[in-house]
Amino acid sequence: MVAATGVELNDGGNSAPVRHDWQRAEAEALYGLRFADLMLQAQSVHRKNFDPNHVETASLLSIKTGGCPEDCGYCSQSAHYDTGLKATRLMDRAEVVATAQCAKDAGATRLCMAAAWRSPKDRDLDQVCDMISAVKDLGMETCVTLGMLTSKQATRLSEAGLDFYNHNVDTSPEFYDKIITTRALQDRIDTLAHVRDAGIKVCCGGIVGMGECVEDRLGMLVLLANLPSHPESVPINLWNEVKGVPVNDTAERPDPIALVRLVATARIMMPKSVVRLSAGRKYMTDEQQTLCILAGANSIFIGDVLLTTKNPRRDRDANLLDRLGVTSGLA
Repeated sequence: MVAATGVELNDGGNSAPVRHDWQRAEAEALYGLRFADLMLQAQSVHRKNFDPNHVETASLLSIKTGGCPEDCGYCSQSAHYDTGLKATRLMDRAEVVATAQCAKDAGATRLCMAAAWRSPKDRDLDQVCDMISAVKDLGMETCVTLGMLTSKQATRLSEAGLDFYNHNVDTSPEFYDKIITTRALQDRIDTLAHVRDAGIKVCCGGIVGMGECVEDRLGMLVLLANLPSHPESVPINLWNEVKGVPVNDTAERPDPIALVRLVATARIMMPKSVVRLSAGRKYMTDEQQTLCILAGANSIFIGDVLLTTKNPRRDRDANLLDRLGVTSGLA
């Protein structure tokens, strides 16, 4: 079937291969389809690979906040900017386990632990490995984001039983140096390779609304879709204003339909990846979230706070998913 734009529509059938050779022009053509055609294709692909009426629920915990030496221009935790955030020490194991149990009781099936480091020191990694083992003992999946890793460090995390490692590419290769100068994009790609080689699943996505153009958002998807293996989880974060960071000067929140188009394009390009609506849901209407779910988003973070930004309350999430007939850990 061919849309009015001349782009061939895929019905999501088994004949559609998982590709790693996407061109920017192809992503732009998909994104630019008439909305109904784009949604049909995304929903068809989604149904071939996932239960369309189920959404994963995860919880995000900052185990070490602030004081990061990186200069990411969007981040409240960078030591380069005066954001009013007080740096903390690494949480102790007992506190992490208690928080994980509360998250599990609230409906989370995975705990994602984040530390504001450029890269972990070995002594810190010892403690994180203990946390991973303890959280897994609760019957939860585990994910950590600790910055850059060496191959040896990735292996240690794997041996501790880590399920996922989060390391976002953040944006397109062309826009990357507009927001970060202390870490090259290739550094991030290298860490993803170490994680893959260690047998850990990859969680990798980015942020929209930092002043980038649509072409940059699609460039980010092309980068992810052309990795040797697609990330098992692709978080899409909507940037929200943070006091004192440079991105405030260029940020512009995407049009709601534009964000839905991006989710749908991600679903088509990475058909077997879980697409997670991450930061920014607090400022999305129920209707926009519903369209994102129809477009193929099938994971959310639950809990009132995501690291340092606000998140919808559990009862709001549960109410929306119940009205949609969508199952989750909140049921």
